[in-house]
Amino acid sequence: MTTLSDVAGMLRGARREAGLSQDELAQRAGVARTTVARMENLANGDMSVSALVSLLEAAGYDLKLVKAGHARTVEDILAEQRRGDSA
Repeated sequence: MTTLSDVAGMLRGARREAGLSQDELAQRAGVARTTVARMENLANGDMSVSALVSLLEAAGYDLKLVKAGHARTVEDILAEQRRGDSA
């Protein structure tokens, strides 16, 4: 199971991978820098899903659900089928 702490770490990693500071990511996502810091450090013990989605999109990522125990999303499988890849 993915914990909020894991999600916070993934957000931080996505920001760093995009080469963005907290301030730059916040500006792109239209949120306060303190929101980025709070979500990366779980300051309040929870996070806003809408802010998370905005921040991930600003860093060049999509939020996708993957069934536990599976590495690929439904979108991945459909794309592979369209390309003719074997499953």
